[in-house]
Amino acid sequence: MIFSSIPFLYYFLPVVLAVYFLTPRRGKNAVLLLASLFFYGWGEPKLLSLMVFTIGVFYLCGLAIGRSETHKKAWLAVSVVIGVGLLGLFKYADFFITSVNAATGLSIPLLKLALPVGISFYTFQCISYTVDVYRGTVPPQKNPISFGAYVALFPQLIAGPIVRYRDVARELDSRAHSWETMGLGLRRFIVGLSKKVILADNLAMLVKLYRESAEPSVAFAWLYAIAFTLNIYFDFSGYSDMAIGLGRMFGFHFPENFDYPYLSKSVTEFWRRWHISLGSWFRDYVYIPLGGNRVSRGRWVRNILVVWLLTGLWHGAAWNFVLWGLLFAALLLMEKALPGLRKLPEFARHGYVLLAVILSFVLFNADTLSQAGKDFAALFGCAGLPLITKETGYYLRSYAPLLIAAWVGATPLVKTVAQKLGENRLVQILEPIVWLGLLLICTAYLVDGSFSPFLYFRF
Repeated sequence: MIFSSIPFLYYFLPVVLAVYFLTPRRGKNAVLLLASLFFYGWGEPKLLSLMVFTIGVFYLCGLAIGRSETHKKAWLAVSVVIGVGLLGLFKYADFFITSVNAATGLSIPLLKLALPVGISFYTFQCISYTVDVYRGTVPPQKNPISFGAYVALFPQLIAGPIVRYRDVARELDSRAHSWETMGLGLRRFIVGLSKKVILADNLAMLVKLYRESAEPSVAFAWLYAIAFTLNIYFDFSGYSDMAIGLGRMFGFHFPENFDYPYLSKSVTEFWRRWHISLGSWFRDYVYIPLGGNRVSRGRWVRNILVVWLLTGLWHGAAWNFVLWGLLFAALLLMEKALPGLRKLPEFARHGYVLLAVILSFVLFNADTLSQAGKDFAALFGCAGLPLITKETGYYLRSYAPLLIAAWVGATPLVKTVAQKLGENRLVQILEPIVWLGLLLICTAYLVDGSFSPFLYFRF
């Protein structure tokens, strides 16, 4: 089950909200846990036991770390090894076996295990929990139902943001509910749903048309690259908005995950604005423990490479993701090595970042390295393609309004205008009609069975 679906919008969510608010305060976490397990098991009933096992292991390890005086580090190691081990087994085992077979000529059979949706998200949340308990940042959660609700919480289970236990520890025990927070959460959810269904899914169709094109061209390759860059932003940030909105409905305050990253004027700034929860996780649990930048230059370079190698692998078990992560490591190291880049005109710095990001997402979206090579060849006129074709011209004209709307939507302009208009009394009266209208438009797309790919199966 995904957020942008009729079963979720009109069956699951209304029923869960009704049961949740009719349940006394002491039973609300149990409702959330059961609803979250049902939500997860809807699509992957066979892997529900893995989720329950993970909850049990990290709950017990957290208690052991909190109670032990002499074996804290050992229990922390147990939790990390189990978490990373499960992630490695289900997500990376076949990738490494395939790589070994290709390098050595062996024929080691693949495990062909199903990839649990969201395993990268909930594993990182569990690891951050035991690490924070070990550091004394948070006390261990003694209530297994509350801990299970934290790990399996359906609003952010399959697509983030990565919510650390310390961010919601107080709200797991006691949180406030009101019509105002419900309204704020509903509006944020509809914003995210609109970004996903109206913008991201239609941009995904343009990406699909390029892949299936019988008349590719250099111009179409660039149109594809730009469309996917916008597609992945609105898809990912849309899901984050929906998660944050759902969290508010149930009394939680999840961290922001995107802050208009395409406005960035350096790659460093881009990663402060893009998938914020992942970047901060790697900073606090990998980069700083390795020594951060308070080490020799050689070790600092190593730290950067390790973090970005892991960042690439986190996104997917394939070599294009590894290279994608290392590409950003190289760009970050280049920015540190060439401080003169900061003295370039603002438009030049912005343009360089946009170009780097667009090209990086071409690599990100390739199914194989061979396909990535063909995509780059097409972009730079090395594939023997014409500059433009009639088909390209047709799709450019057809999708121009959507592309323009998407670029504008990737800036704070829409939010700024909406806030200004919101000060008008008449607009305030009509606002519920606008939100209802957006919900109905999204519903119409979903009922029509519009193309709606789910990008997070690899995570």
